[in-house]
Amino acid sequence: MSKIIVYATPVFMLLIALEFVWGYLRAKRGTGHNTYRLNDSINSISLGMLSQISGILTKLLSIGIYTAVFSVVAIFPDAVFWNTWYGLLLALVFYDLCYYWNHRAGHEIAVFWAAHVVHHQSQQYNLSTALRQSSSGALLGWIFYIPMALAGVPPVVFGIVALIDLLYQFWVHTEQVGKLGWFDRVFCSPSNHRVHHAVNDPYLDKNYGGILVLWDRMFGTFEEEKEKCVYGTRGLLNSWDPVWANLEIYALLWQRSRATRYWKDKILIWLKPAGWLPDDLARANTKPAFSLAEVELYNPPLSPAQQWFATAQFVLMLAAVSLFLWFADSLSLSHTAICCVALSSALWALGCFMQSKLSMLEVLMVEAAACACLSAVGLLPWFMLFKPLVMAIGLVCVVLKILQSRSLQSIGRAGLTHGLLLGAMVFSLAGDVFLMLPGDTFIPGLASFLVAHIFYIALFKLDSPWFASRKALFAVLGVGAMMFGILWGNLPEIALQAAVAAYVSVISLMVAQAIGRALVLKNTSARWVALAAGIFMLSDTMIAINKFLLPLPMADLWILATYYAAQILIMHHILATKNGNAPATHTLN
Repeated sequence: MSKIIVYATPVFMLLIALEFVWGYLRAKRGTGHNTYRLNDSINSISLGMLSQISGILTKLLSIGIYTAVFSVVAIFPDAVFWNTWYGLLLALVFYDLCYYWNHRAGHEIAVFWAAHVVHHQSQQYNLSTALRQSSSGALLGWIFYIPMALAGVPPVVFGIVALIDLLYQFWVHTEQVGKLGWFDRVFCSPSNHRVHHAVNDPYLDKNYGGILVLWDRMFGTFEEEKEKCVYGTRGLLNSWDPVWANLEIYALLWQRSRATRYWKDKILIWLKPAGWLPDDLARANTKPAFSLAEVELYNPPLSPAQQWFATAQFVLMLAAVSLFLWFADSLSLSHTAICCVALSSALWALGCFMQSKLSMLEVLMVEAAACACLSAVGLLPWFMLFKPLVMAIGLVCVVLKILQSRSLQSIGRAGLTHGLLLGAMVFSLAGDVFLMLPGDTFIPGLASFLVAHIFYIALFKLDSPWFASRKALFAVLGVGAMMFGILWGNLPEIALQAAVAAYVSVISLMVAQAIGRALVLKNTSARWVALAAGIFMLSDTMIAINKFLLPLPMADLWILATYYAAQILIMHHILATKNGNAPATHTLN
């Protein structure tokens, strides 16, 4: 199945390009308009890639359940019949009916809408929108196709008709095709599906059919296209982050479920329509009613250089995802999961870049970290290149920030901040290199990271008192002492015992200082830095366990992933603060 998507991808891209050119020419002639924006199209196709990546894992669940039901209770499992042309046609119509109810539930039941909303978040309507698919839909969507398994439709036939139904729906996502007369009355067409994607009052929750619109006519959900369609959702996403796009409604429902008082309402929030609120939340709701006239287009600006960078990154990601899908069937489950996380992190970074949350170098840093993790488990070559490359890019990022702000030309808070961050990253890179060298370089590597942590402690001290939270200080030191006590009997030399003791003390003090800083500053960036410091300590703990106690499965992967996450989070949130210092009130908790 995944290879079919790889074969279809060039066709999809070609048709998208042709639609773009056609719309561009119509706009120049004044006979139509161009329906594409670069950022929106990249986001839509990125969500399609994310859906295909995660689908390698989630389809194991949905297809597995379908096959299990078919194997046990199928009523008419006659493979000869279902493989005839009329059997396949019947299965396709059957699937389309099941799809109708799955699709309808996706709009009328909140937990299903949480998955399906991804497909509706774009404010554009074009062929790239068709590729904008959910990564979580398969987790519950299989429920609606169980009748096909019960009836006896073989899993292979089910897969074929599911693919046909999905591919058919690609072409109906266009504004360049008008009404089609009798065709509109029977089939899902561009006109009918434009209605489905619109947020206009008459069009809301209409036209659910995948291939046939007859189901909508039968069950009272059909609406003809009349007034101009306005696309998107009534609660706009306003983000290019593909991961958040998949989590947005789940997070909202969870928040509401926690906020309401009654257990019945906590459950109903997930089963009622997405806009439903229990009485206690409805009374406190001050959100104004939806107004079509007040809908604004989400379109954060990108410079020409940023547009070229985003396009290049998108092309590389398309190639990387296609390569993964091609070989996915030959990978183990663990390697498949690792690839999914690595590719997802790169897509996330691209989305954040397009809304100016990450710089170009930070995107490259995330991608290099993903490549290093893949090479650590043998999925990519060049481990010796990728491992130090992450911190090398980070160093360039900090140096460019220093040159841009000229912070080191004057002895001030910004200069100290950038200088200390630079020192921490230089010694971190040195530690990376030492731990890669042949021979016994563990102690020099340990010493390099110890100095890096001292730089971080000094950095976190700049805008908060020493160890502002005594509770955090004692708690973290207690954890460090416990860890050192466990390691003690496995450290063969006094010099090594002293080195590890010093290191555990310094990393514990770094974490305690970061937590105290977060409690003083009370801002999101400081909290992320504190979390990153804790992740750093976790990474170091795994190194110690793996080296001195017992080998951990895929130790290099977990150590590198946590290490890079910590370094990138600290660097990003330190550099993101204005003038190198977040606004703060020095009030101790």
